[in-house]
Amino acid sequence: MADHKGEKVVANSTAPPPTLAVAKELFAGTVGGTAQICVGHPFDTVKVKLQSMKKPLPGQPPMYTGAVDVVRQVVAREGVRGLFAGIQAPLPFVAVFNATLFAANGTMRRVLGKGRPEEQLSLAEIGAAGVGAGAAVSFVACPTELVKCRLQAQPGVFNGAIDCTRQVVANRGMSGLFTGMQATMIREMPGNALYFMAYVGTQRSMIPEGGSVKDLNSGQLLIAGGMAGLAFWLPCYPMDLCKTLIQTDSETNPKYRGFFDCVRKVVKSEGVRGLYKGIGPCLARAFPANAVTLLAYEYTKGLLG
Repeated sequence: MADHKGEKVVANSTAPPPTLAVAKELFAGTVGGTAQICVGHPFDTVKVKLQSMKKPLPGQPPMYTGAVDVVRQVVAREGVRGLFAGIQAPLPFVAVFNATLFAANGTMRRVLGKGRPEEQLSLAEIGAAGVGAGAAVSFVACPTELVKCRLQAQPGVFNGAIDCTRQVVANRGMSGLFTGMQATMIREMPGNALYFMAYVGTQRSMIPEGGSVKDLNSGQLLIAGGMAGLAFWLPCYPMDLCKTLIQTDSETNPKYRGFFDCVRKVVKSEGVRGLYKGIGPCLARAFPANAVTLLAYEYTKGLLG
C-alpha cells in the first residue's frame, strides 16, 4: 500500500480471504496503536491530570492553571519521564486494543457489505461498522484505561501497572477492572462511528475524478486520519471526562454512582464547561496521534500484501 518513499498507497485489487484479512488487520492495528501511543501519550497525561483535578476550595488557586502549567509542574517534579506516566499500562495491551478495533471494524464492514467491495459501502454502513467495533473494543479499553488513568492521576501510589491491577482486583475483584464500563461504551460506540465515517469521508473527498483511494499520497492520508481523530474527540470528550472521573474515584467512598450521576454532579458543581475541562491537550493530541495511527495501519496492511 506504500512505496519506500511513502508517497503512494497501492492497494491489492484482489480481496484476501476473511481469515487472512482479519490477521492483517490485527497486525496492522497493533503497529498503528504503537505509533499512536508514542506520539500521543504525553498529551494524554496532561489531559488526565486536568480532568481529575479537584475543584479548589474558596480562595485557593487550582492545582493547575492550564496545560502548560501541568507540563511545567510534572517536569519539575518527575522529569520528562513524568509525562509518560502510565505508558506501561497501554503498551502491553496495545496489540489487543487496536487489533480488536480494526479487526472488528473490518469484519463488520464485510458483514454489512455482503460481498460488495469496501469502496461501495455508504457512510451510514461505515458508521454502523464503527458502532460494532466500538462495542467490541470497550471490553479491552475499559480495564486498560482504568490502570492508565490511575497511574497518571495518582503518581507514587502504585508501583507500576501490575501493582495497580493487583490492588484493584484485591479491593473490588475482577469486576473492579471494568469500573467505568458504561461511560466507555457511551464514548466508544458513537465515537468510532464518527471516527471511521470521517476517515473514509475525508479520503473520498480527496480522491481525484476517476481515481480511487490508492491514488492518495501519505500527506492526504495523514489529513484523513487527523480529521478522524477530531471527529471522535470533539463530540465525545464529555464522555471521556466522566469516564476518567469514575475510574479515578475513591475505592472506599466513591463520589459517583455511574455515568449519568457523574454528568449531573459535574454540571451542578462547575457548569457545562466543567465537562470540557482539559479538552485543549486532548484536541492537540487528536490530530497528530490519529494521523500517525491510521497512516501506520494503512502502510502496514500494504506491506503485508
